[in-house]
Amino acid sequence: MSRIGKRPITLPAKVTVELQSLQLTVKGPKGTLARQLPEKVALQQADNVLTVVRQDESRTARERHGLVRTLVANMVDGVSKGFERRLDIQGVGYRAQAQGNKLILNVGYSKPVEMLMPEGIQVVVENNTQVIVSGIDKELVGNMAAKIRAVRPPEPYKGKGIRYQGEFVRRKAGKTGKK
Repeated sequence: MSRIGKRPITLPAKVTVELQSLQLTVKGPKGTLARQLPEKVALQQADNVLTVVRQDESRTARERHGLVRTLVANMVDGVSKGFERRLDIQGVGYRAQAQGNKLILNVGYSKPVEMLMPEGIQVVVENNTQVIVSGIDKELVGNMAAKIRAVRPPEPYKGKGIRYQGEFVRRKAGKTGKK
């Protein structure tokens, strides 16, 4: 039995869950999320507790049990608290700027890199070098943060680039001159 799949999901106040056939909709103070659930897994609601139940003991049901529980728990957390990823920009002259739903990165290329944020994602820039990506969909927030990091990933010699906050970049020694 899946250890993750067995754990119940407690619904915070002001969060409602609707399930119509396999379409799950979660509404909360921050917004609404919807997702199509896979077959062979069902949701049961009792008071303010959701549990994920397998319909049989087939391989696909066992595979999806923990996955569905995690996806639903992330939806509940997203509409109640939201998610955020923080990125740090390191390098001389490297900086970021937010204009509406657009992020402009100056990270050593000949022209600035402009990135358009999808709907539901907010970007805030602090001190020109800290980018905060936030939203209610954990998958979208993580995906957008990864795309921003991919513009200029941190390099191991000088440590310049865009990295997640708290990410450790292993440094390498450079070339040594001839003696």
